[in-house]
Amino acid sequence: MEIVIYIYNGMTMLDAIGPYEILRNLRGVNIKFVAKKKEEITADSQFVHLNAKYEIDEIQKADILLIPGSTVSFVREMKDKRVLNWIKKINETTLKTVTVCTGSIILSATELLQGKKATSHWKPINMLSQFGAIPTRERIVEDGKFISSAGVSAGIDMALYLASILKGEKDAKAAQLIIEYDPKPMFQSGNYSTAESDIIEQAEKILKKDAIKNLSLWEMIKSYNVLKDMK
Repeated sequence: MEIVIYIYNGMTMLDAIGPYEILRNLRGVNIKFVAKKKEEITADSQFVHLNAKYEIDEIQKADILLIPGSTVSFVREMKDKRVLNWIKKINETTLKTVTVCTGSIILSATELLQGKKATSHWKPINMLSQFGAIPTRERIVEDGKFISSAGVSAGIDMALYLASILKGEKDAKAAQLIIEYDPKPMFQSGNYSTAESDIIEQAEKILKKDAIKNLSLWEMIKSYNVLKDMK
């Protein structure tokens, strides 16, 4: 089974690596990290790096296509016609096309999600509607062959769900045990609907600080009203 993870500069590394740690422990899978060109990909933190051994022109099909998100660089990806056309081409061959965080917004820009429910990070989720998708504030949303997951850590849960579909519950549980994924968060502020207003405000300030590190993308993202109350 071929699993292709699309990676790009400015992506949130856990969006890709979280699902990877689950999926790599399944029997009979081959995972490829694919980018626009073979190079070292830098995370949105500017600290973590990941090597892309394949470029998109080399990949013609996949059983699973996974698209991670980012703080702000997803805006560049959703405007790149080469990337969008490649996603549409690969999607024609997939059993499932899945996203983490704002990866769903990149996917929605292909118009493949028109009329379909999808989730994303809590801050830019409404941007999905600009491309005809139906924003749905849930941790994992499945609509047809598409599975989207909310912000960053939700990618691990999505990968477990995907693993159970692909290989069965027993294999998914074994993969969960291998990484000892047994979350017991100290605080209950990980969901937008239950987080206190002052915590949301503080999180928004941090997101803004991260986003404006790339001023060109920051100007683009403002034009989409994604972070409208971070001006």
